Amino acid sequence: MMKVGITGNMGSGKSLISQVFLWLGIPVLDADSLAKDLMNTRVDIQRRIIQAFGPEAFQNGVLQRAFVAEKAFHDASLLEKLNRIVHPAVRQAVVEWFDQLDPALPYALEEAALLVESGSYQVLDYLILVTAPEELRIRRVMQRDGHSYTHVKARMDHQWPEERKRKVADFIITNDGNSLLLPQVVEIHEKLSQIGGRSEAGFATFA
Repeated sequence: MMKVGITGNMGSGKSLISQVFLWLGIPVLDADSLAKDLMNTRVDIQRRIIQAFGPEAFQNGVLQRAFVAEKAFHDASLLEKLNRIVHPAVRQAVVEWFDQLDPALPYALEEAALLVESGSYQVLDYLILVTAPEELRIRRVMQRDGHSYTHVKARMDHQWPEERKRKVADFIITNDGNSLLLPQVVEIHEKLSQIGGRSEAGFATFA
C-alpha cells in the first residue's frame, strides 16, 4: 500500500479535497488534528510544552492553542522548540496508522499543512498539492476564522509559497472556484489506484 500526502497552504481547501478522497473509499489521516490530540493527551509532551511556553500553555489540561500559536508566531526559536517536541510523536503515530491499514488498499492519505516545510513528504510515496490564488485563500480564511486581512496575510507569509511546493508535488489540484474539483480528484485517484501495488517499480511524476 502506497503512502500519499496531501497538503496545501492556508485556505487552499485541502480538507475539502480530503473529504472527496474519503468518499472514494480512501482512508485519510488528518495529521494536524492528530498533533492537537497528542498535545492534549500525552503528559510528556504537555510537560515539555509548559517548560517552553510557561504554565499558560494549558488550562485544566487543555492546550491553549491561541496562546501557544501567538507566541510561536512571534518567536522563531519557540516555534522550533514546539516542532521538536511534537513532530517526532506525530511521525511515529502516522507510521503506526499506516501500518494498521489493510495492505490490500492501493493507497492511503496523510493530510497535513506543513508536509513540505517539515520534510515529512520525503518519506511518502507521492505528494498531492492543493492550490488556489492567494487573495482567494485569504478571503476564505477570513470568512472561516473571522480574522483581519493583515492577520491572515502575516500567517500566510510564514508558509512556503505554492511555487516552491509545486517543485516537489507529484499531483496538483486547482481549487480556484472555477476549476471542477471532482474530475481532478477522480483522475488522481484512478492513477494512484492503478499504480498501487507496483510501487517497487519506481515512482512517476504526473504534475
